Amino acid sequence: MEGHAEEVVFDHLHATAFQYTPLGRTILGPAENIRKISKKNIEDYIATHYATHRVVISAAGAVKHEDIVEQVKKLFTKLSSNPATTSQLVADEPAIFTGSEVRIIDDDKPLAQFAVAFSGASWTDPDSIALMVMQSMLGSWTKNAGDGKHTGSELAQRVAINEIAESLMAFNTNYKDTGLFGVYAVAKPDCLDDLAYSIMYEMSKLCYRVSEADVTRARNQLKSSLLLHIDGTSPVAEDIGRQLITYGRRIPFAELFARIDAVDARTVKRVANRFIFDRDPAIAAMGPIQSLPDYNWFRRRTYWLRY
Repeated sequence: MEGHAEEVVFDHLHATAFQYTPLGRTILGPAENIRKISKKNIEDYIATHYATHRVVISAAGAVKHEDIVEQVKKLFTKLSSNPATTSQLVADEPAIFTGSEVRIIDDDKPLAQFAVAFSGASWTDPDSIALMVMQSMLGSWTKNAGDGKHTGSELAQRVAINEIAESLMAFNTNYKDTGLFGVYAVAKPDCLDDLAYSIMYEMSKLCYRVSEADVTRARNQLKSSLLLHIDGTSPVAEDIGRQLITYGRRIPFAELFARIDAVDARTVKRVANRFIFDRDPAIAAMGPIQSLPDYNWFRRRTYWLRY
């Protein structure tokens, strides 16, 4: 149930962050649209998006390149030749970020869930790797985690020690021309005020005070998680396809890790000032959320007053 609620929160987050743009719509769309879908709608969609220049076929494991090529020649003979590119589609309907919020109060739920996010980086943005490191710095945590109060993330430590959340997770989602960077959390209703403060404090702190030790830990943790995520033939094939679509080429681990190692404390502060400092956030919240601070409270905590 919690996993389903998390998906709903992120659907609402996208809807408010990217209002009136394709990214603001759910994958399936509203029920009335689904009922009206016709054969022609599906054929038009396939003709537009399943074109030869927008398809990547990848394979990994005990396969021969020549065999794969022969199979592709036999099976992929009826793909569309529609010349529309992803860049053209994005240019026609760009994803414009709007600082805003959506709150759905439901006092029948035992736990509140909310996500606070900032406009992030696209896949090819030079700062996308730094945001990945920053996501690792903020970390993730659940109350049943084995590391408990001794996790490396200062945000997770603060939450665990004060017992103000059931779980939290930093996220960094990349798209063709934009992204979302933020934190998702689940908590009891009477903990929301303290939890919101902890999240905003740690996020805005990235603009001001970052230690090289924290960045080093986050870099190592990120590289480890990438290796674990791409373990097996299916994940490798999926990763090849994703990189070819997003970057236009395969990025070796050595190059990716070199980019990660190039991120230092100074880089983190620069990128945080670009995406977080004095920026409008997008917020989505569901459940018993009356004690969650209002939007202006979150907006005020995107910077520190320092003299």
